[in-house]
Amino acid sequence: MSKFGLIGYPAAGSLSPTLFRAAYGGRWPYEIIEEEDFDKAFERFMREDFRAVNVTAPHKKSAADVADRRSAEVERIGAANILVKSGDGLIEAYNSDTLAVRLLVGDFPDVSTALVIGLGGAGRAALDACLQCGYKTSFLHHDEPLTVTADLIVFTLPKAVPGIENLNCRYLLEANYLSPCCSELPGVDHYIGGHQWLLAQAVTGYSLMTGEDPDAEAMTAAI
Repeated sequence: MSKFGLIGYPAAGSLSPTLFRAAYGGRWPYEIIEEEDFDKAFERFMREDFRAVNVTAPHKKSAADVADRRSAEVERIGAANILVKSGDGLIEAYNSDTLAVRLLVGDFPDVSTALVIGLGGAGRAALDACLQCGYKTSFLHHDEPLTVTADLIVFTLPKAVPGIENLNCRYLLEANYLSPCCSELPGVDHYIGGHQWLLAQAVTGYSLMTGEDPDAEAMTAAI
């Protein structure tokens, strides 16, 4: 039987297995490949009967690099969160994070400026999405001062950093759902949590992985 999975490190606390089971009623196995060394994780993906895998930190750039074919988003940002074994034996790479961010923040009439904090795989996807939305977009690395104001801030760092309490925005989208740090910031008018990002990218991504539409209602109920 074909199976699916998740490559990442650490990955043991991920909600992806729960979401995938809900999406397809448990019809396919979904396994976590928790490896600090991407090459080892990719070797297992290739050796075993995986049809496709999600990819999370810190391996999204490596996932893009090993692919034979890359979606337009992956080509632009150099990071992938989905690898699929195609029928002709080649590996295809996709990035459903970009579409997830566009779905979550792309229709705000009162947003013209955006700031992305952190430029790992999720940050690159967010930067691309904000630019595609037409927002005037800038970015900060993790070691830059955080006394900033923008209509929209996308926070992709894994934990709080000095100055985080000085962020000011109408909307803040946070990538981290396991240990969020932005939900109570005084300068944020509207907070969008990582669970919503996870769900949005999974609904899109699972169809790319399986060729079948997932049960979005069951996925929403699962988280």
